[in-house]
Amino acid sequence: MPRRPATSGGYAPAVTSPTGPYTYLVVDGENIDATLGGNVLGRRPQPDERPRWERIREFAERTWGQPVKGLFFLNASSGQLPMSFVQALLAMGYRPIPLAGGPNEKVVDIGIQRTLEALKDRQGDVLLASHDGDFLGQMSDLLDGERRVGLLGFREFVNSGFQELVAKGMTIFDLEDDVRSFNEVLPRTRIIAIEDFDPLRYL
Repeated sequence: MPRRPATSGGYAPAVTSPTGPYTYLVVDGENIDATLGGNVLGRRPQPDERPRWERIREFAERTWGQPVKGLFFLNASSGQLPMSFVQALLAMGYRPIPLAGGPNEKVVDIGIQRTLEALKDRQGDVLLASHDGDFLGQMSDLLDGERRVGLLGFREFVNSGFQELVAKGMTIFDLEDDVRSFNEVLPRTRIIAIEDFDPLRYL
């Protein structure tokens, strides 16, 4: 695979191919941020406490060994865009998708649902970064026995319905333990398999 040139921001743009196959990395940024803040930290995350999104894209590329199309969904119903974050996403090889709607519309959920439904008719593997059970139906439909389907999140906060999809072939990847997307160990209390326990991470 050819070397990817670094951008001025220090990140490498996503590898692309005119024919694929691709891993479609679909990111529910709102849900990841809310789960990190509300369930893990108990407060609003600071910028340096959030996931390193470039590591997540690189994990997706490395794990399934093919180019990644990163789609990062944003709620832009306020009419404002966090331009510095959008520029950072672009530099990391993501395609930001800012959506707007009415006050009671879950525009990010709707956009992701439609995207997952559209992917059913395309070749390629799918990784969804979210904990939200609103996507159970679409993720189940993608488990056709031919493509790889995965979920990225904090394992203990993933909607319980996704466990049934694991039995059907879906893989759950933990954002901290598998992806290593955080710079510091998070204050999580959950069961750790002894073969995965690394005491150096806690010292």
